[in-house]
Amino acid sequence: MKFILGKKQHMMQCFLSDGTVVPATVISAGPLVVTQVKSPDADGYTAIQVAYEEQKTSRATKAHLGHISSALKKEGEENKVAYKHLREFRDIEDVKVGDEITVSLFSEGDTVMISGISKSKGFQGVVKRHGFHGGPRSHGQKHSEREPGSIGGGLRNKVPKGMRMAGRTGGDRITVKNLEVIGVDKENNQLIIKGAIPGRRGTLVEIVG
Repeated sequence: MKFILGKKQHMMQCFLSDGTVVPATVISAGPLVVTQVKSPDADGYTAIQVAYEEQKTSRATKAHLGHISSALKKEGEENKVAYKHLREFRDIEDVKVGDEITVSLFSEGDTVMISGISKSKGFQGVVKRHGFHGGPRSHGQKHSEREPGSIGGGLRNKVPKGMRMAGRTGGDRITVKNLEVIGVDKENNQLIIKGAIPGRRGTLVEIVG
């Protein structure tokens, strides 16, 4: 199983070997450091914990610093290191604490699954949120272009659960499957993915192959 964490950078066009031009997303991925290995005996399941993107130790909690320090077997204040992100990947074996994971795991043609938080759009109406086409413009209706219309009153005295109405949009965890890796830049720690992925620039994404 291949996996890595990264941040969405930007989109661009790429030309394939047959001359076809495709949309592509650039992801700055890794390197990761394995900070903990979980086993069924001690934790009840098999998984590894990885850390991504170093940050100042002054911005981390003592619990975080102590966990990372003890995991990586570093002693002394000057040797402590902090990370912005810690994530777990289940059912991973043959990895030990301190190992580094880079984009070299991936190669062109790999199929991956990418998860991330989608763009937040705030409070939106039904046209943008659910794709309603709006009300008719005929028969004297002037101001119903983007209204939701009737919600089916009948004899009930409340709105049914799940009724599609206006509300908060975006900011959800989205997973996109069957994305193709069309480029791997090992020097700059970048992956080029065919198509679009969730989130804005700088969004943390999980890539699993």
